[in-house]
Amino acid sequence: QVQLQESGPGLVKPSQTLSLTCTVSGGSITTKYYYWSWIRQPPGKGLEMMGGIAYDGSTYYRPSLKSRTSVARDTSKNQFTLQLSSVTPADTAVYYCASYDGSSGSYYYDYWGQGTQVTVSS
Repeated sequence: QVQLQESGPGLVKPSQTLSLTCTVSGGSITTKYYYWSWIRQPPGKGLEMMGGIAYDGSTYYRPSLKSRTSVARDTSKNQFTLQLSSVTPADTAVYYCASYDGSSGSYYYDYWGQGTQVTVSS
């Protein structure tokens, strides 16, 4: 059973960079054809896919966040990371890492982390 676990600071100051790590166990982030994404949910709003990294190392981003978002991976640790720069209080949200099998032809996320609350405040 694949398990994902987010980690990182729960409080970030405005204008700083938010950094989160997702540690994957029970499966490899290089497994064909899995895609590993960061998804967030601001208070009172729906889920928003921010970006991610594919099994082959290629990255993808939500166009509206692309200029501030960077996703990378460390295959030796079976981890992938999120960096979101120039944060504002609007970036306050629960942040999830999740994955889906691209070979299925759908974007159904079958594995999720428990989520981590990140608050942007001075």
